[in-house]
Amino acid sequence: MISVPRISPYTSFFAFLVGLPTLVGTYYQAWKARQESRQARQGFVYSENCLEFILDDGTTINLVPLETLHTLPKPGDVVLLPGTGNHNPEEPQHAAYKVRRIEYIYTRVENRQASQGQARLAKAVAHVDSLSEIPGRDFFEAQATAPTQVIEAPAAR
Repeated sequence: MISVPRISPYTSFFAFLVGLPTLVGTYYQAWKARQESRQARQGFVYSENCLEFILDDGTTINLVPLETLHTLPKPGDVVLLPGTGNHNPEEPQHAAYKVRRIEYIYTRVENRQASQGQARLAKAVAHVDSLSEIPGRDFFEAQATAPTQVIEAPAAR
């Protein structure tokens, strides 16, 4: 039979080899879960720091970076948006839209210099209604297919 004092150094070394990676893995998983929960709370990672124009059905027409704007539109303003640029009638087209309402979304400032309760504007959402959309066609296609009237000059006598 093998005595305990003889195998004790080996068992301690084996426990260290198994325990240290387990400890590191557990810490990494906890850190990753905290990061994922923070991103889930924000919920708008793809459009952060943007003004998003959306229709009633939730279709996004356009994203505009907040730092490129000198003012935000107000309810009742008319904005001209380029849309998707595709000629698919199912997608938002180049058109004029009237702003119905604006939602402002703020997040906490998370750095060492931030004071308690400090927030920053993270995103603005403009809910719009279409004013001049030509379904399935943009302005230039509509002009090209519009009937033209030819006026002939009177004949010379």
